Amino acid sequence: MRKLIRRSLIAMVAGLLCFGLLGSAFAQRNPNMTEQQRDADKEDLFAQYTELKRVPQSVKQRLAYEAAKKYLRLFGTDTDPNVKEVRRFVAEYERVRRRYDIDTAYGSKNYVHTFEIGRTLLSQEPDDFYVLGTLVEAGYDNAIAGNPSLGGETVTYAKKARQLLEDGKISSAEPFTSLEVARGFLNFALGYLLRDQSPAEAAAAFHIAVQADSPYKADPSAYHRMGIAILKGEFAQLSAEYNTQYGNKEASPEQTAMLKRIMHLAERAIDAYARAVALSTRPEQQEARNKILEQLTGLYKNVHNNSDSGLAELIATVLAKPLPD
Repeated sequence: MRKLIRRSLIAMVAGLLCFGLLGSAFAQRNPNMTEQQRDADKEDLFAQYTELKRVPQSVKQRLAYEAAKKYLRLFGTDTDPNVKEVRRFVAEYERVRRRYDIDTAYGSKNYVHTFEIGRTLLSQEPDDFYVLGTLVEAGYDNAIAGNPSLGGETVTYAKKARQLLEDGKISSAEPFTSLEVARGFLNFALGYLLRDQSPAEAAAAFHIAVQADSPYKADPSAYHRMGIAILKGEFAQLSAEYNTQYGNKEASPEQTAMLKRIMHLAERAIDAYARAVALSTRPEQQEARNKILEQLTGLYKNVHNNSDSGLAELIATVLAKPLPD
């Protein structure tokens, strides 16, 4: 899901020390200096910053950052264009450095440390979509590796990131390749993490994930999981309510309406299973396809008077139909 993020501004160099880069002349502001001296020092320091900034090597960028920080300490209250440029550079450098730290932890699969870094960053900037997205990736990867310890926190971050996306507050999709890929992944991760504790919510998330212009649109596992979540969630809940309220009772408009809702949910689950079967075309998917087809056949026959008539046609044509709501 990730795209490679250019890190031309920094590469963390262990033990890097900035040995007297700017000399003692800039160590502190001299209150007795003349305006002419001040302007000369300011121009000299800006020239050093500019020279270092244009060099792409990471060490020079780090030194440029140190120069820029000192420049702002000495002249940051000025309002000329140079000060604004230096301030932008410092902000961008620090932003990329923060991303480097969390990327390094995530890339090494140290998910606990990734969350430690991420929590600190979010305390400073709660709506940082890059950090939120990276934490969801880390939490999801941790979960599929068999460790659910970060699951609850990951759900919180996924919902936060998804809300920012839905509210149109995101201009850059990073760490994802596009906003639609971000939408697909965030919802798929939510569906996966909520599949047991809140299957109805998981089904709704999977439904969004497979409609996004992302890999999940053609992922058979997403449809299979959505079908399971529909059955474990709303279908099971309504079926239990139906048996309690209308079992062994005469038909009524209310009973008919609830039965219609239950049957619609069953058909939605059948549709999801059929899409999972239809999309399982690669050789390595055939074992899973056969298991899903077996489940689908039993479900289909339960809904259609113990007959599988029409099932093969459904599988053959389901991908050409819109996803039912």
